[in-house]
Amino acid sequence: MSKAELGHVRGTRPGPVVVLGVVGLIGGWSLRPVTQWLGGSPPLVTWVQVGALYFVAAVLAVTAWQTRRAVARPLGMEPNRAVNRLVLAKACVLVGALVAGGYGGYALTWIDSEAALAGQRILRSGLGALAGLLVVAAALVLERACRVPEDDDDAAAAR
Repeated sequence: MSKAELGHVRGTRPGPVVVLGVVGLIGGWSLRPVTQWLGGSPPLVTWVQVGALYFVAAVLAVTAWQTRRAVARPLGMEPNRAVNRLVLAKACVLVGALVAGGYGGYALTWIDSEAALAGQRILRSGLGALAGLLVVAAALVLERACRVPEDDDDAAAAR
């Protein structure tokens, strides 16, 4: 089978990302009422959770940069390593959207609340939502970095 017959892996489409973001938003928005209905107290968002998301976004960004450099070299990157990074990127795009929506929805439930820790929950959940969006962005950059430039032979075979 020639390279032209193998096909290509497409980039992540916006549809699933938006759907998972909305699912996360609904889940995060429903977390507070459901925990109160069950007689519990709504969960706190800690700095560790938020920091971990920023760390993941940073690791993805550095990995994207390293991947971009490796793919641009004459010998390129080992195929299995490139595929592993592509799978990581695709998974992180989807999970990042879900997490961003979840933290965003949870933050929204605390707006106009007079609870003692409402401000803290809004701030940390908002920063968590922002970190989730950064995970999505860094993962999309990594996904794009995994693209192999077309050879002249590949371009001619595609015509």
